[in-house]
Amino acid sequence: MVELEHARALLEQMGLQTAAQLLDAQLEQSLHAQQTYVQFLNELLSSEQQQRQRKSRETRLKLARLPHRKSLEDFDFAFQPSIDKRQIEELGTLAFVAREENVILLGPPGVGKTHLAVGLALRALDAGMVVYYTTLSHLITDLKKAQLQGRLERRWRVYLRPAVLVIDEVGYMQLDRQEAELLFRLISERYEHGSIILTSNKYFSDWGELLSDNILATALLDRLLHHAHVVNIRGQTYRLRERWKAGVQPVPPAELPADN
Repeated sequence: MVELEHARALLEQMGLQTAAQLLDAQLEQSLHAQQTYVQFLNELLSSEQQQRQRKSRETRLKLARLPHRKSLEDFDFAFQPSIDKRQIEELGTLAFVAREENVILLGPPGVGKTHLAVGLALRALDAGMVVYYTTLSHLITDLKKAQLQGRLERRWRVYLRPAVLVIDEVGYMQLDRQEAELLFRLISERYEHGSIILTSNKYFSDWGELLSDNILATALLDRLLHHAHVVNIRGQTYRLRERWKAGVQPVPPAELPADN
């Protein structure tokens, strides 16, 4: 009994809290199953590892600031037939993150762009990656505030460190020159150093107006799209799909004009 308490104390001193808590139960289980010492140790340490992985995911999930936790499995592909499900499944393997490529989700409001972006972000979190979510409006407000307070260089780390940065709702606000330059710098510094998942209700031909500068927009898009997967979504408003299935026809969506 003294040896058992000593072993528990050693586990706690080494920071193996879960293993310390489960020591008695695992020892009894191993004796009952007539496991070897190696099997007993493997079971005990596996429990510790699984608990650490769960805590790590929850911490990273909290820091990611996702607006919800809707997975790719929850997405109703039948409702949006314009989406190539095989393309989304391929993106879900996260090979694009390993290659430091981007994903651009285009389409009118309500067609499921944010759901898909969050679903991919959750896959990345499950794979042990660091993820951060922001809307363009919050991103610009945050960077401008940091710039005024003289801490912009420190604040950049929040947006440069994650393996996956989600920038949602691009197109709902027009940027002035200063704001456009901040976005350009972010895209440039993440170029070939980390993946961006971006959603927008504007086609690329409208980005000159969005950024209030055609030349800056061209340079930004050159970096954003060089290694990018573009998913163009057309269809009914995804948020109203339950009403649509019940026979209530929503107002037809305003489709984005095709680029020439």
